[in-house]
Amino acid sequence: MKIGIMGGTFDPIHIGHLIAAESAREQAGLDEVWFIPTADPPLKDRAPRAAAEQRYEMVRLAVESNSRFRVLDIEKKRGGVSYSIDTVTELRKQYPGHTFSYIIGSDRMNDLPRWHRIGELSKLAGFIGLERPENTLQLDGLPSYLRETLQLVRMPQIGISSTELRERLAGGLSVRYLVTEPVFDYIRRHRLYGPRNDD
Repeated sequence: MKIGIMGGTFDPIHIGHLIAAESAREQAGLDEVWFIPTADPPLKDRAPRAAAEQRYEMVRLAVESNSRFRVLDIEKKRGGVSYSIDTVTELRKQYPGHTFSYIIGSDRMNDLPRWHRIGELSKLAGFIGLERPENTLQLDGLPSYLRETLQLVRMPQIGISSTELRERLAGGLSVRYLVTEPVFDYIRRHRLYGPRNDD
């Protein structure tokens, strides 16, 4: 099976993540997309606002209606800083008949050389880069071994970020329709990200 990996903090997961995953699945010919919430992200300046268990549960709720999407808790169980090389090594041991590709946004493609043990990782997994209509990608600075493993797919222009959602919730604004309804209900029930997220 061809598997796409969507990693991230998902703090919280929103419809942009789901649209990105579906775009990659269709255009890259993936059998499934597996969402893997991080425990502690290595390239983030700030710790996630929601706990790992809460972020995992929101992802589970967001993807449960799509039979081609799954959520895995391997990074949450491992704890600490999550490196992609450790995750894909574990996945290849557990699923030896599968091939894996990381799905990454256009804003992260030029960060690939900074990924931990990227040379080894590029031999174990491919990369699917999401091109947005408003972005002209300049990938000439990437090493050739990374350009060779990078497949570009197009996705609709969706101007949503988890940061924006957290700011809206902190300001007492609704995020309904920016997240799935089960995730919206979860955020509201657990009063995540702000004092007033129940309207």
